[in-house]
Amino acid sequence: MPKVIVGMSGGVDSAAAAYLLKKEGYEVTGVTLRTWESEKGLENRCCEIDEARRIAGAIGIEYRTLNCVSAFEKQVIRPFMKEYLCGRTPNPCIVCNPLIKWEWMEYMAGVLQADYVATGHYASVVHLPNGRYTVKKAVHAEKDQTYMLYRLSQEQLANTLMPLGGYAKEEVREIMKNAGLSVASKPDSQEICFVPDGNYAGYIEEHVGEEIPGEGAFVDETGKRIGTHRGIIHYTVGQRRGLNLPMGQRVFVKEIRADRNEVVIGDNASLFLNEVWCRDVCFVGIPDMKPGDQGRFLAKIRYHHREQPAEIKCTGEDEICIRFDDPVRAPTPGQSAVFYDADGYLMGGGIIK
Repeated sequence: MPKVIVGMSGGVDSAAAAYLLKKEGYEVTGVTLRTWESEKGLENRCCEIDEARRIAGAIGIEYRTLNCVSAFEKQVIRPFMKEYLCGRTPNPCIVCNPLIKWEWMEYMAGVLQADYVATGHYASVVHLPNGRYTVKKAVHAEKDQTYMLYRLSQEQLANTLMPLGGYAKEEVREIMKNAGLSVASKPDSQEICFVPDGNYAGYIEEHVGEEIPGEGAFVDETGKRIGTHRGIIHYTVGQRRGLNLPMGQRVFVKEIRADRNEVVIGDNASLFLNEVWCRDVCFVGIPDMKPGDQGRFLAKIRYHHREQPAEIKCTGEDEICIRFDDPVRAPTPGQSAVFYDADGYLMGGGIIK
């Protein structure tokens, strides 16, 4: 009987993954990673360990916890804050997946001599004819989570199971309901785990303190000062709300210049670009591109962005330029752009420069 370690968060998706794998005949162990704690050190809101333990007991599987608070602080939280201080808008979940979730689940798999690790992501792991492992978009596009997985290594993907790729969320809830598990009706989590109230700027102010850049200038595209901003950590490219600028028309954040402590303001049309440059590129479904290599793909610049036709060219070591056929709105430095082939297989991605 093959053994599998299933990452359990206390939510319905990871519970369903564990339940389905057990039904398929796997010997399942649920594992919750303790990634952060409240300031008082008494509560782990991220992982909801008690709930995950209860669910594992109801399913009838073994359950373990693993403390990786220190690694999460170093590899996810600190870089997250640094990115905001540099005027960028990071996505910590994309960083967390390979460096924390998979790394530590693989460690536990080694300890328990398990064959696989598994998660409740809406995606499917596929071994392509070219020998590469990748993930394919979920059957139901509204829940597809392949965007978050482009930084996983070939070794990590080769040993991963994702049993929910063919299900809709409603089907997963129905499976859990029929299994008699109350988690079936639990709402989805929408926030970043270590900032449960969604106030990223407040979190950074509390944890960084006096090193945070203070007030600075709102400037227009010519460099003319048009107002005073509260601090660059309060803004992201494309933002309209909270600017409080009496311009007589709708205006948006076009650019954040951390070196000058300036926030550049423009109209909506100024946010559209054809070219998006990316760094720290990871190739998944194709071998690494070399400088000068190029190809046609479908690319997206944020999680909820619909993929659009684009030409992707490798412009240097770990760098690509994505040239979209039609302009895309507000590509945001720090976020990720990913690209697929026509069949929905994830080919790669990088961090927007």
